[in-house]
Amino acid sequence: MTRYAIGDLQGCVEELRALLARLKFSPDRDRLWFVGDLVNRGPDSLATLRLVRALGDNALVVLGNHDLHLLAVAYGVQRRRRSDTLDAVLAASDRDALIEWLQLRPLAYLEGDDLMVHAGLVPQWTAARTLALAAEVSSALRRDPRALFEHMYGDEPERWDERLAGAERLRFIINVLTRLRLCTADGRVDISSKGPPPPPSSPLRPWFEHPQRASRDVRVIFGHWSALGLVQRPGLLGLDSGCVWGGALTAADLDSDRPLVSVGCAAYQEIGAS
Repeated sequence: MTRYAIGDLQGCVEELRALLARLKFSPDRDRLWFVGDLVNRGPDSLATLRLVRALGDNALVVLGNHDLHLLAVAYGVQRRRRSDTLDAVLAASDRDALIEWLQLRPLAYLEGDDLMVHAGLVPQWTAARTLALAAEVSSALRRDPRALFEHMYGDEPERWDERLAGAERLRFIINVLTRLRLCTADGRVDISSKGPPPPPSSPLRPWFEHPQRASRDVRVIFGHWSALGLVQRPGLLGLDSGCVWGGALTAADLDSDRPLVSVGCAAYQEIGAS
């Protein structure tokens, strides 16, 4: 069995098909790990969802911020944005089945020493704590999705505290796992920054650069940060190579040191688009 991790798709289904062909993907022997953001901004979110769902147990998916946004729109809690490309999903005959399938995906997945999340972790979270906190969100998503989505949007609170409760606790967990790029050593997050990392003098550093990060005992596989590009370091694998922005869609063999496999992508969105 080969495990391939694949970066943010964002509706780029033709690039996914081309990448699977390059990998010579076989459901008899391969599994695919998707780092989230299956949908939105790209040309065919509907076909992307259908393809990944049809992979069944061969596909492991964690939710990204765009996936949660689709769910919030589908539940009527959030309005569509100008840059959204979700209309075909929302109008599809199999919409309900796709939304239900997506809603059941986790926000974090751990297998052996590999932890997959969409965006990142604050330094205080171990892999086990991350799984437990992600499970809190999944439970709320199953129990009362409308209530979760009504309070999901926003950048506050900005610092992790075990005493956080209710909607603020769930919002912080979601923001970290699906939106985080920068934070301080004591767990204060900056959710709004989208560009390259700040200078070394800033207390805000890429979440994975803090030396006391409690998740250093696992390899963290993530996406979300196209401005950063590919990250290959001991214990880190970042796979958002900016497919929807005209970059590439990238896959990594999680069980060997073989080179990354990428396919070029058309620029479906202009860099800087909201």
